[in-house]
Amino acid sequence: MTEAVAFPQDRTCPYHPPQGYAPMRDGGPLNRITLYDGRQVWAVTGHQEARALLSDPRLSTNRNTPGFPMVTERLAKSRRRRIALLGVDDPEHNTQRRMLISSFSVKRIAALRPRIQETVDHLLDAMVEAGPPAELVRAFALPVPSMVICALLGVPYADHDFFEEQSRRLLRGPGARDVEEARDALDAYLYDLIDRKQREPGDGLLDDLLSRQDENGSPDREELVSLATILLIAGHETTANMISLGTFTLLRHPERLAELRADPTLIPSAVEELLRVLSIAEGLQRVATEDIEVGGTTIRAGEGVVFSTSLINRDGDTYPEAERLDWHRPARHHLAFGFGVHQCLGQNLARTELDIALRSLLTRFPGLRLARPAEEIPFKPGDTIQGMVELPVTW
Repeated sequence: MTEAVAFPQDRTCPYHPPQGYAPMRDGGPLNRITLYDGRQVWAVTGHQEARALLSDPRLSTNRNTPGFPMVTERLAKSRRRRIALLGVDDPEHNTQRRMLISSFSVKRIAALRPRIQETVDHLLDAMVEAGPPAELVRAFALPVPSMVICALLGVPYADHDFFEEQSRRLLRGPGARDVEEARDALDAYLYDLIDRKQREPGDGLLDDLLSRQDENGSPDREELVSLATILLIAGHETTANMISLGTFTLLRHPERLAELRADPTLIPSAVEELLRVLSIAEGLQRVATEDIEVGGTTIRAGEGVVFSTSLINRDGDTYPEAERLDWHRPARHHLAFGFGVHQCLGQNLARTELDIALRSLLTRFPGLRLARPAEEIPFKPGDTIQGMVELPVTW
């Protein structure tokens, strides 16, 4: 057991865990960490222990459960807001997931592949026409998943500037007021969109859910807005960050990039390895509702638990030479999408988008490179989803 480490911390390099987490990496599968308010909770860093705990129903994801660990002040002040899927336990969580799971099945996402490819090709055509240099986040990494999730949900892409800005305020603050105002603005927008869809139904997941509501009364309007919010935000923010940070990482590892260019059949494996190494969603939060024994440690009822995904996915017992990118590594059992009943619903969509986006980008731009020194390119702080603030490239 090490002394409590402050959590979260900023990364020094955008694709490596914070240097300040080194004591946790070396201190065993569970360690104590200190949150912004001085409270100490458990941090899980062991891969085996994380899988066991994320499958344990004695850990709650409900933010209103006493002892739930809020890792930033701005999130703590918005605790009263209910979050669909991620913030509810079974049986409510299972009911919500069953409403949506068919829309994210392997078969349904495979059917979307031509549409995703068309979106990617359109954006790359625009980059070619505009000529170098380009800012890849705005030109490509962000609009790809934004366009796709809008099409899937039935949200007008014409409104993307609005909901992307509200997502940014929700996830990066800087203060609690930003979070509250952004949630209010998104709620108002989605309530209005639902009203319009009730008058003029369209083609999308929200329309499907509304038709089910007419049949059996579930989900109600409040739950529908909460579901739409989490799908809309998670559906574009996470993948956008993976595309931008994944591209940056590849450009910083030219030998690994050359392997992919020489053998594009490695790209699905590269997607899994990048998901493992980058671990953009750091710090899954739970609270114990009963005493739990794991890894020789007792987590007491009421104690908070935070999962350090970046360290879990670099556990040397599971991943030898964990710091090294290896396209031949069997990395699919990483925890970038979580684990257990709350494992990311959209993982099939994310994998498909990443495969198409990276494959097409590398094919269309064989001379792709950074347009500024790597150390001058800004990336996101440690208290939000990890990724690049901007990514200037040329070719």
